[in-house]
Amino acid sequence: MAERTAAVVTVSDSSAAGVNEDVSGGVAAEALESLGFTVVSTSVIPDGIESVSTELVRLADTVSLIVTTGGTGLSPRDLTPEGTRAVLDREIPGMSEAMRADTFGKVPFGMLSRGVTGLRGSCVIVNLPGSPKAVAEGLSVIGPVLTHAVEIASGDFGQHR
Repeated sequence: MAERTAAVVTVSDSSAAGVNEDVSGGVAAEALESLGFTVVSTSVIPDGIESVSTELVRLADTVSLIVTTGGTGLSPRDLTPEGTRAVLDREIPGMSEAMRADTFGKVPFGMLSRGVTGLRGSCVIVNLPGSPKAVAEGLSVIGPVLTHAVEIASGDFGQHR
């Protein structure tokens, strides 16, 4: 069975500057632990393509899953998807599509989220919005497949050989 280690990266200028407290990162870590992941790293970084891509590259070889919170909207500094795409080897669009689809009819602004999901090497990377509520809802949607995705990405095919 693949090692279930995870990192949570909060992408927020105001949290990185100490102006606002990071709440969404804690929500993500708690949800991941309830899914059986061991969260071995949490970080808060400023918005931007370079800051996101640098942090993802730093972490991708050390964990099986990275979850980012924040920077997926439409403001000029919301560049988490661009920073993520810059380091992905392959995208996993269905996971992001499922999270967005779950918001339809519930939260009209959910369709504005631009988060992506993909692989860097054998590490699964998931972008979530910065709202604590959206983090919890997004992880509840993809939670049932996260462990399987990590196992397959690591080469642990189990009964799927």
